Amino acid sequence: MEPPDSCFSYLRICDHTLLSPTATWEKIQALCDEGIEYATASVCIPPCFVRLAKTYVGDALKICTVIGFPNGYNTTEAKVFETRQAVEDGADEIDMVINVGELQAKNDDYVLDEIKQVRDACPGKILKVIIETCLLSDEEKIRACRIVTESGADFIKTSTGFSRGGATVEDVSLLRANVGEGVKVKAAGGIASFEDAKAMVEAGASRLGTSRLVKLAKEQEKQ
Repeated sequence: MEPPDSCFSYLRICDHTLLSPTATWEKIQALCDEGIEYATASVCIPPCFVRLAKTYVGDALKICTVIGFPNGYNTTEAKVFETRQAVEDGADEIDMVINVGELQAKNDDYVLDEIKQVRDACPGKILKVIIETCLLSDEEKIRACRIVTESGADFIKTSTGFSRGGATVEDVSLLRANVGEGVKVKAAGGIASFEDAKAMVEAGASRLGTSRLVKLAKEQEKQ
């Protein structure tokens, strides 16, 4: 993907994110206001706020939420239930966490089946699959790319932002080189500047997950 033509253009591919356990509706409401003002790709919020947020923004902004977050070791049945509930509540995009342990145990069929079941639970919605790259070897990341490609998901996503590390340029490049042509890459975790955003896009990311770019945009407007 070609880098956007200005710093503010990165906001168009940004999932403006607030997933803190201390999130309140007032904070989520402010996040939505910022998402609308700065035309972000979506806001990524906890599942408990999806219904309220969708009612609040209507069609003015996409609502993204997380499934099996942040550890991914929920049962498949729980992830499917979460996904269906999120869709019923108005979610436009779903970011699910894989079962990392099953991937590391080489139970690829389990991981694939789980993603497919979540895919079936959110028809017509964008599905992003978080593989938590900081916990994986390169061989495991490549296998994850193949699984996500076969699953029918729309994106492979680097990180939750709640583990040992976030997105790196090297991981984004590796994912981009190994996923199928129809799968995009989302970089998330640790993107703290427009320079970081540019590096991720140049490495192959089509979407960014961060809580910081809107704040930086506001600071630039004041200068």
